[in-house]
Amino acid sequence: MLSKKQGVSNFAFAVSLLALAAMVGGCQKKQQVAFTTQAPPPAPACDNACLTKLVNNYIAALVAHNPSEVPLAPNVEFVENLKDLKPGEGLWKTASAPPTTFKIYVPDQVSEQIGFMGVMKADNKPIILALRLKTQDGKIVAAEHLIAPIGGRPGMPSPMKNLENTPKEFETDVPPSERDSREDMIRIASMYYPALTHADANNAPFADDCVRHENGIQTVANPRPKKITSAMSLLGSYSCEAQIKTGTFNYITRIEPVRVMIADPQTGLVFGLSQFRQPMKTHVYKLNGVPGFKTTTINSKPFDLPAAHIFKVYGGKIHQIEAMGFVAPYDSETGWENYPDHGR
Repeated sequence: MLSKKQGVSNFAFAVSLLALAAMVGGCQKKQQVAFTTQAPPPAPACDNACLTKLVNNYIAALVAHNPSEVPLAPNVEFVENLKDLKPGEGLWKTASAPPTTFKIYVPDQVSEQIGFMGVMKADNKPIILALRLKTQDGKIVAAEHLIAPIGGRPGMPSPMKNLENTPKEFETDVPPSERDSREDMIRIASMYYPALTHADANNAPFADDCVRHENGIQTVANPRPKKITSAMSLLGSYSCEAQIKTGTFNYITRIEPVRVMIADPQTGLVFGLSQFRQPMKTHVYKLNGVPGFKTTTINSKPFDLPAAHIFKVYGGKIHQIEAMGFVAPYDSETGWENYPDHGR
């Protein structure tokens, strides 16, 4: 039999054990709560208004030469004129003034991307910038620049006239009854490229009012010149459809890759990137249905033409094309070979 003193001692010991067990249990419970706490939810997808604002902020950061002013992901991929660069390089060093009057936005909240084309300044000289930004979880994960100087062509009007202001067609919403689905818009715009390489306008649905500008120069639907000095001067007066059917683009044998993945049904705009590849194995090309000209001659070495196109698409047809591009060595890499997911 235990003595009274021993009973009290054992009781105190048991109480201590219970208290210790409670403390350990409480710690375990706290640890369990801390362990099961969920990470904060990802940032909401950037909608069209958000994407448009992001482009403006991005260009402001370019001109300020300060990449930290925009939410770049730690592993952001940045390609400029086919070169794999780092933020702070390229146009980040040379941008000197933002676009003012010529600006075209193609936001696409479905793909969380935006395409843009505008006239700005680098080293105080005007350039055409085509820009693509891709976002994820509130961060820019890919940025792509295509830059071309602004210059004229012999016998053609100055491009600056068409680059002074944004064409109204690119600022005007499409009436709901004439809008195509995003998927159809991308499909229709993608048809433009095989139409060029096959000299068959039936591959793409061109509207009768289709107009195309290239680096600011109107290349179709111009007034017929009073004095025709070359096939090119005459072909510039043809429609989008008729011009392609003549075979004037037969020197273009490949267009790859073609990346058409950004579209906005509200404005009817589609943004596409591509690389035209011209081996120039011959310099004389047959023309079809061009009065006075059976052939055309292009004296050029092999070259690539990386390009950006913005298409105005509605009612199932292509109504306007704004294009820009620059000459690069033949069969150049795109700069996205190591980052295929961010390149599309």
